[in-house]
Amino acid sequence: MKKITITGATGQIGLALVNTAIENNCEVLCLVNPNSSRKAKLPNHPLVKIEACALSDYPVFSPKASDCDAFFHLAWEHTFGASRDDVQAQIHNIQYTLDAVNLAHRMGCSVFVGAGSQAEYGVVDKPLTPNTPCFPTSGYGIAKHAAGLLAKLHCKQLNMRCHWVRILSVYGKNDGAQTLISYLIEELSNNRKPALTLCEQQWDYLHSDDAGRAFWHIGTSGKDSKTYVLGSGKGHSLRHYVEEIYRQTNASCGLGFGEKPYYPHQPMHLVADISALTEDTGWVPEISFEEGIKSIAN
Repeated sequence: MKKITITGATGQIGLALVNTAIENNCEVLCLVNPNSSRKAKLPNHPLVKIEACALSDYPVFSPKASDCDAFFHLAWEHTFGASRDDVQAQIHNIQYTLDAVNLAHRMGCSVFVGAGSQAEYGVVDKPLTPNTPCFPTSGYGIAKHAAGLLAKLHCKQLNMRCHWVRILSVYGKNDGAQTLISYLIEELSNNRKPALTLCEQQWDYLHSDDAGRAFWHIGTSGKDSKTYVLGSGKGHSLRHYVEEIYRQTNASCGLGFGEKPYYPHQPMHLVADISALTEDTGWVPEISFEEGIKSIAN
């Protein structure tokens, strides 16, 4: 790939993908929300160009060139809290995805890669594969699943290769403040005991740099119309991850296991089967959880 476009480029996976593109001497056009407070995080590099473009602007955005190779759609609104079940907002997200497909076509892209979610599966008690049946329970998960199916259909109509990537738990230096890992690092770095559930869930964490490389590999060599599950491929109890963060931050405050209840419909098993992704693209994770936490906790 010589030129790509990324929406949601200021998120942690988007930023990692931008850096991966630079490493591969690839030009990057970042479509960024005009009101983004994270635009300064994008690297100041000759290969990186930034255009203000809200999700709702995709139908009227006029690209300056039509020789782009691949379009990575990572942007999505209403991803946390009660807004995940805002039906109208999630319907808009589905339309934005289809608008992104049309924009990719206008830019001459031959590949469209969209960001799905583990929320598409609902509650599952075994490793997640591309063929695991989907029974989403949240508006967010329902919308992601619908967007992925419709994006594949529309890309086929426009003669573009399409991939949908169901992302599990990703962390890194650009993680959002509302995530468990960010919460833990903030509390433990200040030696404050965090309130936690029993943390019995089997979980799969992937470093954002590995996630960015995965998206690059999918855009380069993924198989047409395939869905990929993105995680480390290794599951541990959530308690295991919490205790590793506790060790890395040198805290002495203790851990409040069991002080919070599980929320309703709490998934207890989120582990990716990445065999199809590795087989098709050659991608494998490179950063262990211990290495990743050490890089952001100290």
